[in-house]
Amino acid sequence: MAHSEFLVMSAPDLKAKLRDLPHQPGVYLMKDRLGSIIYVGKARDLKRRVSSYFMASQKMRSNIKTRALIDSIHDFEFHTVRNEEESLLLEGKLIKDYRPRYNVAFRDDKRFFLVKIRLADTWPRFRATRMKKDDGSRYFGPFPHSSALHSTLEWLNRSFGLRVCRPDDPTEADYKHCNADIIRNCSAPCIGRINRETYLAKIEEACRILEGKGRREILDTLRAEMTTAAEALDFEKAASLRDILQNVEKTLSPTRQFARGRGVQTTVKPVEDLAELGEELHLAGPPRVMECFDISNVSSNHIVASMVRFTDGKPDNQNYRRYRIRTVEGQDDFASMAEVIRRRYSRILIENRAANPSDAEFSQESLIDSQRRLAREGKAKIVLPDLVIVDGGKGQLSMAVRELKALGLHDLPVVGLAKQHEEVFIPGRSESIRIPHDRGALKLLQRIRDEAHRFANGYNALLYRRRMKESLLDDCPGVSEAKKKILLENFGSVARLKKANAGELSKLPGISQKLATAVIEFLQRND
Repeated sequence: MAHSEFLVMSAPDLKAKLRDLPHQPGVYLMKDRLGSIIYVGKARDLKRRVSSYFMASQKMRSNIKTRALIDSIHDFEFHTVRNEEESLLLEGKLIKDYRPRYNVAFRDDKRFFLVKIRLADTWPRFRATRMKKDDGSRYFGPFPHSSALHSTLEWLNRSFGLRVCRPDDPTEADYKHCNADIIRNCSAPCIGRINRETYLAKIEEACRILEGKGRREILDTLRAEMTTAAEALDFEKAASLRDILQNVEKTLSPTRQFARGRGVQTTVKPVEDLAELGEELHLAGPPRVMECFDISNVSSNHIVASMVRFTDGKPDNQNYRRYRIRTVEGQDDFASMAEVIRRRYSRILIENRAANPSDAEFSQESLIDSQRRLAREGKAKIVLPDLVIVDGGKGQLSMAVRELKALGLHDLPVVGLAKQHEEVFIPGRSESIRIPHDRGALKLLQRIRDEAHRFANGYNALLYRRRMKESLLDDCPGVSEAKKKILLENFGSVARLKKANAGELSKLPGISQKLATAVIEFLQRND
């Protein structure tokens, strides 16, 4: 009973909080009794939308899932934005950050569209993409309305005579297969109808529009053209201009960028949370680099693990790792955790030693001290974390400690986080630590644990989809296990097999022309 006040948050004054809600667009976050965010939603009017959750009539009209959500709500917080477009962007960001269990949209890694253009190309063109890369391109966005964006790009390309063809450097040979110039949608730079300087000037003007510069003048011009067309009884043109106007208005509506992990006020305060976590766990300082491990064993045949790394309290996606468990038979979380810990930290030691073969002169140092020194000197190929977290209780923790000791990493800080009561277990201590649920330290541990869980489950799902596709061959008449292996080894996947022809398959050892034809026909029937 001594710890009961840590398990459930004190009841907030919801009536007072509802009175303080503004009639503004924004995003709201629903919390359960443990302080975990269970749902993120957006609203055109925060006061009306959030208040509706606490009306008896709303619960009566709702479906089972919504009623379960309403029953679980203990508290909420909100963030105001400037318009509906911003609320959509912020909602997506927060769902990806917190991964609430009652949200479905945005739970995958799908991102909003950006527009990119590589000005170094001979004849640059605009492209829609969901990924921003360090590739020398210029990016605009994100844009929350995908259909409006594509329509706006089509209008921009047509208005400025910009090319939309796929070749990186189109030539006269490409022009022969293109009709964009004939219908006057393109300035035909590929055949010299326009020089590069003039073409780039048009590109720059289009870029200014995507940046939102001159937005009001553009919209006013489109409205005037629409009105003129309507007055001339050219209703088809007026309707077309109306659609263009609406799409351009949606696309160029001013919005702030809510990048994941930054750019918005939330309860996530990485610096403060790290300092607090260091104090709670009695570490030497804030754990700037943390690594968390999770095991996913949906089936006993395919067990996988994940390792995610947080740096300065934020996800360090480039240093995530995933593993297929090799040495464990059946579902054994303890042995699986031991294997992945052993593989991760033995590799760090091996790679750092290989990168520093002359480091033996410091043989009096402990292994931890030598690794820390290499990191300070910038010589460590992989930096050891300041804290290791395993998803689980005493069993998983003891296996991790055993493997770290076997590698000579006795003093590497490691803890276990048990999900049922969010208890933190520390080596050598029989009782767990229960950090209050409203503390940033625990929320930081929960975020990295949930991210490791998501990453492991995502890998398992990926492998499962691959197995389902490969298993299609098991039902194909005449295809034995050995022939299935030959086919997959040579083509890589069933998807590639479907694109092949019988002649290509028949060239493989053990695959006759008759069997090759039967395989192709079977795959086409089951496409």
